[in-house]
Amino acid sequence: MAEKKKIQSKPRRPSRKQAEEAVRTLLLWGGEDPRREGLLDTPKRVALAYEDWFSGYSENPVEYLQRTFKEIDGYDEMIVLRDISFESHCEHHMAPIIGKAHVGYLPRSKVVGISKLARVVEAFARRFQVQEKMTAQIANCIQDVLQPKGVGVVIEATHQCMTTRGIHKSDVSMVTSQMVGTFRKDARTRMEFLRMIDANR
Repeated sequence: MAEKKKIQSKPRRPSRKQAEEAVRTLLLWGGEDPRREGLLDTPKRVALAYEDWFSGYSENPVEYLQRTFKEIDGYDEMIVLRDISFESHCEHHMAPIIGKAHVGYLPRSKVVGISKLARVVEAFARRFQVQEKMTAQIANCIQDVLQPKGVGVVIEATHQCMTTRGIHKSDVSMVTSQMVGTFRKDARTRMEFLRMIDANR
């Protein structure tokens, strides 16, 4: 009889006090004295900053796409939102990822408010991330909830785990794309999307 696999439960979230103590430990490890005046409130500030930077864990991006509009007079052309700025953090080094996302979709019979597309980007960005995964998460979420004919997502970003440490290449940016549905199957649709996000640059 095969042994049943144990389901791993999610680790318990530490208290604010424990988080602040962890920051003090890092300050000590880095060679500082957390008792000096300039650093006394740093653990508290860092904990508050983490609440902001990683607020995406408490958000459900699906909810942002629930309210749609069907009174669009038969509109069935591509909808594109360009240059959605975001700040995320690399899950390998906890260093910032700063960039822009471009999101497009081809509606079937309903559309969503454009601010909601930006909120979906933010919800996934405000988590520890890998850019490739974040690109796919955004595209798949929009496709799953809105059920359009297709979705395209392109992300351009700089990774401070590469620009401020390690190889120190400051002028390098990374570009990822995820094409779903018509955007993947139809080269003309894909090229139209890529032209639209590159217009007037």
